[in-house]
Order: sequence, then structure tokens, then C-alpha cells
Amino acid sequence: MALKVKLTKSYSGASEDQRATIAGLGLKKFGDERLLKDTPAIRGMVFKVKHLVASEVVDGEAPVRQRRKPRSIRMRDAARAKQGQKA
Repeated sequence: MALKVKLTKSYSGASEDQRATIAGLGLKKFGDERLLKDTPAIRGMVFKVKHLVASEVVDGEAPVRQRRKPRSIRMRDAARAKQGQKA
């Protein structure tokens, strides 16, 4: 089960807590949609900003984001790989 959340109203006049909650849900612009894992924590966040978002339960699983290495580490690894090819 997954929860589909869409930002339906502007959060320009919202409190700082509500703005942080919207950012925590991964919504940035008006009309953004996210497919999130249906957990009590996510449901609580949606409840906190229910006047700004629309949500519905959908079948299927939410996509799992892979963690990315920091840019400096990726650049270092690329440079090492390039140097290894030269030698």
C-alpha cells in the first residue's frame, strides 16, 4: 500500500512547522505529487497539512530512493578510476 499525496494549495501563508512538514513530504511546488510509503508517521504529516494537500491510498509500493554519495566522494572515485585506466 502506498499513499499518493498532492499539494493542492499554496503554503505561502502557512506556519514554519507546516512548511517543514511539506518539505518533509517531498513537495516543493503547487501541483507536485509524491507516492509515499503508507506509515503512521507519513499519515501524521499529511494530517498536519490536510488543508493544503490531497491524499489517497493506492495499490502498489512506493518507489525506494537509492542513497547517493556526496559529490566530493563521487568526483574522487571518478578521478581514481580515470587514473587507474591510464596506468
